[in-house]
Parts: sequence; structure tokens; C-alpha cells
Amino acid sequence: MKLPDNENKEVKRTSIKSFIKNDGSGIVYFIIILLVSHFFWKFFVQGDENGDQVTFFGLDISQPFIYMAEHIAIFSHKILNFLGFETTLHPNNVVRHNVSRNAVCIIWGCTGIKQAYIYFCIIAFYKGSWKHKAWYIPVGFVFVYLFNLFRIVFITGIIDKHPTQFEFWHEHVLKYAFYALIFLLWVVWNEKFVGKPLLTDGE
Repeated sequence: MKLPDNENKEVKRTSIKSFIKNDGSGIVYFIIILLVSHFFWKFFVQGDENGDQVTFFGLDISQPFIYMAEHIAIFSHKILNFLGFETTLHPNNVVRHNVSRNAVCIIWGCTGIKQAYIYFCIIAFYKGSWKHKAWYIPVGFVFVYLFNLFRIVFITGIIDKHPTQFEFWHEHVLKYAFYALIFLLWVVWNEKFVGKPLLTDGE
């Protein structure tokens, strides 16, 4: 069973208006946390675009980035070949198409660690019970990881035939889609878990 199309549209419009009306302050809070965490990262986490070193207040924190860059490169290469592409994984995390010779280099900024950090900040510093946050944050990490892997596979695949589209997909569409995913995870958190009473024994 379903409502007629016009009634469905009305329900959707009402739901969106209700969400904005009831959660306007929540959206403002979301944006503030997003911006603060983004600029904190921008100013204090420094990495060399052409190297492996990443620092935080001068401390070397490169190892997680090195590991994840290698991991993403290996899995992207395997997934692309499974999908029918012919790629070779070269040193320095370069995934190259065998025929076109077009390639991408997976660097520290491709690891998804920044997006996972921003997602963590948004949920951690937003209202809600830590009993729920303790499992919701790791679940969100899985979504962030999977989307990042999809992003790298998609971009690497598309440059095989369309290398000029790299910047369009990398710097625009999928970059903002990443933040749309984080926003969606926050919406679910805000709608389903914020202000919900915790279950107690016997309930």
C-alpha cells in the first residue's frame, strides 16, 4: 500500500519543513563542529603532497597514513581487476592502467582519515548518549571507509578512458558527496538517537 503521488509529495515536504523547523539549531551546531574540526585539521595536520610524512604540531604521525594509503591502493587495484580493468600496482601506491597507461597515486590525503576524524568530532561533540555513541561512531567509520574505497576505485576506473575528468570527480563531485554522507550519518543520529531514552534492565 502507498499514498497517492500528490499525498506522498506533501508528506515529504512536510517532513523536510518539520525537520528544518525543529532541528535548525542542530544544523547550526553541526556546521560549527564541521568547520572547527576542518580548520583545526587544515592548520595543524601537515603533510607533504609528494611524500609520506604527516605531522601534527610537529610530531610525526605518518604511520597510520602510510598504512592506509598502501591498503587503499592494494584493494583498489584488486577491485578494479575484478571488475574487468587491467591495472598494475607500482611502488609508491601508483595504480596504473596497463593499456592507456593512465595512473593515480594514492597519497596520505586519499586515506579517508580526515573524513573519519571529522565524522568522529561531529558525533562525539554533538548531544546524545555515549552509550549509543560507543557503537554508532565505529559503524560510521565503516561507512566512511567503504565510501572512500568506492571513491578511489571509481576515480581510478574512470581515468582509464577519461583522464581529463579526474579533477571534476576528485575535487568536486565525490569530495562533496563525502561530506553529504557525513551529514546523512548525522541526520540519522539526530533523528533516531538524540534524546531517546536508554533501555534499562527489564524493559
